[in-house]
Amino acid sequence: MTTEQPKRTPVLAAFSSLLGSTIEWYDFYIYGTATALVFNAIFFPSFDPLVGTLLAFGTFSAGAIMRPLGGIVCGHFGDKIGRKSMLVWTLVLMGGATVLIGLIPSYAQIGVLAPIILIVLRCIQGLAFGGEWAGAVLIAVEHAPPKRSGFFGSFPQMGSPIALFLSTGTFALLAQMPKDDFMSWGWRIPFVSSAVLIIVGLFFRMKLLESPAFVEVLAKGEIVQQPMMEVLRKHMRRVLVGAGIVLCTTVAFYVQAIFVVSYATQTVGASRQVVLNAVLIGSAFELFMLTLFALLADKIGMKPVAFFGALWTAAFSFPFFWLIDMGTFMSITSAISLAMVGIAALFSVLPAYVSSLFDAKIRYTGISLAYGIPSGLIGGVTPLLASSLFIWAQAAWPIALYLVGIGTISMIAVIMSPKAVKGFAEPETQAPGLSVPREARTV
Repeated sequence: MTTEQPKRTPVLAAFSSLLGSTIEWYDFYIYGTATALVFNAIFFPSFDPLVGTLLAFGTFSAGAIMRPLGGIVCGHFGDKIGRKSMLVWTLVLMGGATVLIGLIPSYAQIGVLAPIILIVLRCIQGLAFGGEWAGAVLIAVEHAPPKRSGFFGSFPQMGSPIALFLSTGTFALLAQMPKDDFMSWGWRIPFVSSAVLIIVGLFFRMKLLESPAFVEVLAKGEIVQQPMMEVLRKHMRRVLVGAGIVLCTTVAFYVQAIFVVSYATQTVGASRQVVLNAVLIGSAFELFMLTLFALLADKIGMKPVAFFGALWTAAFSFPFFWLIDMGTFMSITSAISLAMVGIAALFSVLPAYVSSLFDAKIRYTGISLAYGIPSGLIGGVTPLLASSLFIWAQAAWPIALYLVGIGTISMIAVIMSPKAVKGFAEPETQAPGLSVPREARTV
């Protein structure tokens, strides 16, 4: 054993978590962007464009609904056999489904079988993605040095804006192709080419050491045989509070970074290039804000930062659409970038904050449920709901009101959140005891 290895472990864990998370989010976002720009014409061409978009977002939501199931399955095995193995399997499943989506023939070629295959592969994506988040954040948080759980826990969260930047940037470049080429084969390039990223991600994930917190549970013989039942019987209040905390940033992102692409192009009349460039700038701004808020949380505590994020989202919901409706590059870019302030504040602290609610022996399952329920059952159907609300009202105000309500729920959840479990960091400070001796880390 070398003395350097434990010192490098938090950095390696954070980087590996970031890389894998970026790949998973990239696969997820290219689907969302393609849904807004392409899938209505490729897989649902016999419908009115607005209805086709609604159906396309329905396939998006189908995958999101699978997230809680993915969290349950991966949570069970993540608490029994370890975090690392689940991270490998989720990356393989997510990446394989993404590549295959890029190879699906169009509706014109194979008829109704095309959207059916799309939905099946989307569900596999959702299943994998549902187990990915918990494993990635636990690897980062449970390796974090004392008083740095906010900063190190934010690394897998940074994968989201990086992936959004990469996916949007890719489509922004492809959108400059002739429209017929883009619609026939250009949109497939991001899906098929993700195979290269998957290989790189697997290489680094295989080099990871197991989480020290799980090693400690294993060494003490505290493995829970039925972690799901344990969580449901004894910790349901913490799951619900954690879900409430997660809710705002998830829903806001789906509205203000995913749904906004179709809204701004089809309703406001902005060009695809303008909207994609605006999202590109917003994602870069989110990355900067994530780091800033994570560092701030390690100084002043998780709760104030999380509460601010929910408050900002609720307060900015109506101004967001007012700016989008102006239809200029400047107004759309400002709207998306300012929305990222609230999203980043809450998103940055989720790993350390939600993880602190559960004991290590059931933590994978606990945070999978706390994240999967709001992000899958509510957040994932948000683009579909937002489209439906707009069709009903022919205006954006119901969507903005929806964001106000969601932000309020998250503020209440933050206020009601219980103290951290014994042996973990309080949301305000990092207590000793999260780490284990050097000897255990090499197990």
